[in-house]
Amino acid sequence: MYPKYPYWGKECKCEDQPITFPPQHQAKQPGLEYLMEPRPICENPEYTGSRKLMGKIAVITGGDSGIGRAVAIAFAKEEADVAVVYLNEDRDAEETQARIEELGRRCLLIRGDLRDEGFSCEVAGRTLDCFGKIDILIHNQAVQYPQDSILDISREQLVATFETNIFPHFYLTKAVLPHLCPGSSIISTASITAYRGSEYLIDYSATKGAIVSFTRSLSISLAPRQIRVNAVAPGPIWTPLIPSSYPAWYVETFGLETEMKRAGQPFELAPTYVYLAADDSRFVSGQVLHVNGGVITQT
Repeated sequence: MYPKYPYWGKECKCEDQPITFPPQHQAKQPGLEYLMEPRPICENPEYTGSRKLMGKIAVITGGDSGIGRAVAIAFAKEEADVAVVYLNEDRDAEETQARIEELGRRCLLIRGDLRDEGFSCEVAGRTLDCFGKIDILIHNQAVQYPQDSILDISREQLVATFETNIFPHFYLTKAVLPHLCPGSSIISTASITAYRGSEYLIDYSATKGAIVSFTRSLSISLAPRQIRVNAVAPGPIWTPLIPSSYPAWYVETFGLETEMKRAGQPFELAPTYVYLAADDSRFVSGQVLHVNGGVITQT
């Protein structure tokens, strides 16, 4: 029904990545990847897996597009099967599923609202029914609503931001944790805003700071069980969240403030999640890895 997954063609090189983007805006979050121009680059065809995640089962929230899609594809190349949890972006999710299956792995799509605590139990149950176990949990869902002032942040916006960005970390971890074994890994997507702040994203930045503290605290709690907990803090990355949260004029210069003078693409983060999920990082826990185009942050 849909076109074949538009992965990054083999003829493309790193220097072909877009530096700026045409003005565009989507009226509703979390945004749809198939409507973006240009499409985010979620796969590097030159990335060859080495069985780092062979036989592993990963649950990835927000796995339908953007960073989540890139992580799902990289995990599949490393021979993991994945459960992709998403809100309502069916076409994006089906494209992700199609690509993972092309790679010879299984992909379970789970549609629902993570703001509902009961849905996390459904995610755990359906994943276990399909795959029999869970080894990796990726918290990657988020919304953001830029405002000029804290005075413009309504109670409704504040609740929506926290209910989406941080509460599911507790709900889903609680649902999955009884099924994790020694060697399992929990990875969250934080943000550069947790370290540098953002005058236009005060509530979003606060949730990302909470994710950093969640990561550090949970890692201490789960260390005796040999379950590692880490996070990735991206800088500006070209994902559906950008055109669905910013005005069209802002999109034109998105990412130019980094030292590398461009936004990142989702595929550029995926190997970091592979590293944190694999045995390569068996002595790494409670850490946040920064992938932000050269911006210096205090950790």
